[in-house]
Amino acid sequence: MSSPVAVDFAPPRPVRRSGARWTPVELLPPLVVAVLGTVLLLPGHGMWFDELFTAEVGRLPFGEIVAAVVEGRGTTSYLVDVPPSYNAPYYLVVHAWASLPGLGGDTSLRVLSLLATAGGLALVTRAVTRLASRPVGVLAGVVLAASPLVLEQAVEARSYGLVVLATGGAVLGLARWLQEAPRGLVLFGLAGAGMGLMHWYAVTALAAFVVTALLLRGWRALPVVIAGAAAVVPTAALVAVNLLNGTGARNAEHLRDTGGTLADLAVEAWAGGRTPLLYLAVGLAVLGGVRGAGVRVLGVCWVLVPLVLLLGAELVRPVYLPRYLLAGLLGLGVLAAAGALAVPRGARAPVAGLLVACALLASSPLAVREPRERADEVVAFLAARHRVGEPVVAADQRSATGLDHYVRTAAPRLRPDVVLPPDDAPATADRVWLVRRIIDGDPVPTDDDGILESAGLRMTSERAFPAGKTDLVVQLWER
Repeated sequence: MSSPVAVDFAPPRPVRRSGARWTPVELLPPLVVAVLGTVLLLPGHGMWFDELFTAEVGRLPFGEIVAAVVEGRGTTSYLVDVPPSYNAPYYLVVHAWASLPGLGGDTSLRVLSLLATAGGLALVTRAVTRLASRPVGVLAGVVLAASPLVLEQAVEARSYGLVVLATGGAVLGLARWLQEAPRGLVLFGLAGAGMGLMHWYAVTALAAFVVTALLLRGWRALPVVIAGAAAVVPTAALVAVNLLNGTGARNAEHLRDTGGTLADLAVEAWAGGRTPLLYLAVGLAVLGGVRGAGVRVLGVCWVLVPLVLLLGAELVRPVYLPRYLLAGLLGLGVLAAAGALAVPRGARAPVAGLLVACALLASSPLAVREPRERADEVVAFLAARHRVGEPVVAADQRSATGLDHYVRTAAPRLRPDVVLPPDDAPATADRVWLVRRIIDGDPVPTDDDGILESAGLRMTSERAFPAGKTDLVVQLWER
């Protein structure tokens, strides 16, 4: 009887690299996202609360940001219970960016996200080109550049553009290691650390890349496992700091329990709702998972591992917001592109064109979307009507953030009369401007109403500023 023979199921290491050199066509995806992002930025809408928070924290001295993170305290009187802990590394990057000559304005913060997204898609394109082919790489990059969720986050002053950049670096590092180990390992580790530091959930996509290496190389993937584990350490330390300073679960009320439908909702968000892009991309992704030469294993792991991990986490607590899953959903575009070019040769160009067209169609509503918040218009309205000595009172946190920011940047002459929480409206003035947030048609409850009414003032006029995310109203109270 013959002795058993050990079988290595890992596929052989590729001898030839696809698309070994960069070519101009590989710059098409970053160019597409840059052009589309510029179109979205042209209306010049004012920033909304999350972006305003970025701007106000990022302008603080480096040491003050770090101290606020470590101590778990806010950086202003009206946000004393909102420390800059969740995206602390991003705020430090913003601080460095805003310190450059000529930068620091609202638009420049959004441009930082757009540039980072463009760079990330260039790296994803390069990685997929190396593993599969240049057509698959370029198509994947263009589909991602035009997808609604990616494009929406690419033009906001938040950390998701840098998440895309770090994810692109990690997957390119993995591609290099798969083809020319140990080359690419340092890039994989450094970019992987950046993924988690820019957003904790991106660690799930890093786990997907490690699983990919294990499936393709078996025990030879140990260096990737070690590099991945080391990359998670800074993120784990950041989480530990937030647990110790008491802010670990502060944001949980904004998350939703999907009841096990997280994967469906995530894909729907990536496609901008139940659009033709959703059905076409999912169908092609399945085909890419079966026949996508070169990126089949990577794409399947990239999509499934983050979703499985987060579905497991949802058994303990709600974890879902669409943008939180952005790093993992990039794999959907890669798989869909691989599927589009896995159809019979004569149908490849039409199918690829249809995929891109559906992505552009799904993203087209973003070009005409209303502002998410109109605090900039609120301040312009007040600047045109306010008289010196009349208090301008912010009644709540969101109103205070927008008022504080745009008074500083656009109407500094209002500053002496601005009253921010926790201070209440003064009872001695004859005219008071009250800025407040509206939820479900009613103003956020505040002590200011009672104070003004007791002082003999009444509301004589009101101007609403409805928006996509935060509805604001300016009330004039007179004696």
